[in-house]
Amino acid sequence: MEKMLHLLETFTARGSDGKTYRVEGYEHLARPDAVPDTQAQWEPTGLAEYRLADGRHLSVDKDGAMTVAGTGLRLQREPSRPA
Repeated sequence: MEKMLHLLETFTARGSDGKTYRVEGYEHLARPDAVPDTQAQWEPTGLAEYRLADGRHLSVDKDGAMTVAGTGLRLQREPSRPA
């Protein structure tokens, strides 16, 4: 089974260190091997992940609070600004 990530959203978040970070949200997609057609559609797996723009993974709890994996750095999504 082939797998890939699909970028769903990007947003800024304020860290507990006072810095601003860019967060990227991805969904996991898969293309089943059982389908012989090389043009088979990618299908969502139901899994999602969030990372900082520099590639560090984020842990997201059920309340939406984000923590940079392996650190105590917590992030809070900043409100979006009108265009």
